[in-house]
Amino acid sequence: MFTVYLDPPPHTVRGLAATLGVSKPAITRALDTLGGLDLLKRTRDEADRRNVLVQRTVKGAAFMHDFADIIVRSSRGLVA
Repeated sequence: MFTVYLDPPPHTVRGLAATLGVSKPAITRALDTLGGLDLLKRTRDEADRRNVLVQRTVKGAAFMHDFADIIVRSSRGLVA
């Protein structure tokens, strides 16, 4: 999830697997879970229908923003 939100798009299942050093089935399982939570979504690449693009969602962006706030507060000793 961090890779999709922190690195510039486009993101593909194949590209994420290569970047993270894991198998495509491992990426697919993670995307199933994250997609079910509406934190990421998958769409077909219109330029190359063989590719599946992994995209950000509004809910995922809000989660990442809130998570970043927690990290910042924690680093300042404001969160127990």
